[in-house]
Amino acid sequence: MRLAELSRTSGLPTATIKYYLRLGLLAPGATESSTWASYDDSHVRRLALVRALTEVAGLSLEDVRRVLGAVDDVSVPLHESFGTAQWLLSPEPEAAPSREALEMVDGLVARQGWHLADGGPLRARLAGQLDTLARLDFPATDELLDTYADSLRPLVELDVSRIPTEDRTRAVERVVVGTLLYEPVIASIRRMLAEVVSSETLDS
Repeated sequence: MRLAELSRTSGLPTATIKYYLRLGLLAPGATESSTWASYDDSHVRRLALVRALTEVAGLSLEDVRRVLGAVDDVSVPLHESFGTAQWLLSPEPEAAPSREALEMVDGLVARQGWHLADGGPLRARLAGQLDTLARLDFPATDELLDTYADSLRPLVELDVSRIPTEDRTRAVERVVVGTLLYEPVIASIRRMLAEVVSSETLDS
């Protein structure tokens, strides 16, 4: 397809696509002549990923470049590429979390037997969320965190099992887009279940 068709298919203006080409966020098309190039479905997928990262995740183009670098660098193990993407999608809280909340997160990690990479933002992010709960008088407990972790593990295992590891680019795309688009689905189902369960138990 030519640039105009790529624009129609992706829903992005040609000027934006040309800008992404200049930044290296999108691979050049196959040169067909001195005046035009052709593009394929891989370009459509890459533009969809960039759009999800910028419009849904709100990442800067520099952070988008880092995610795409993890996607494209075959020397980086796939698991590390996933980690880079997940970390960029999960920035640390602006305010440093309390020592008590961090210790609570460390306790969860230890009890669950998780092995997390050093330096990631998720520990501080969860601790910050626990601080917010405590500040609003909805403190979490170790039992609650363990229950959530145990309940979510089968879901996460299902998500990981669906990752197309034979295609590196598609694999990281799946992780990124899945994180962005499916987490709201999980939240909506949780709220629907809350309505159902409360009607079954509180109104009886």
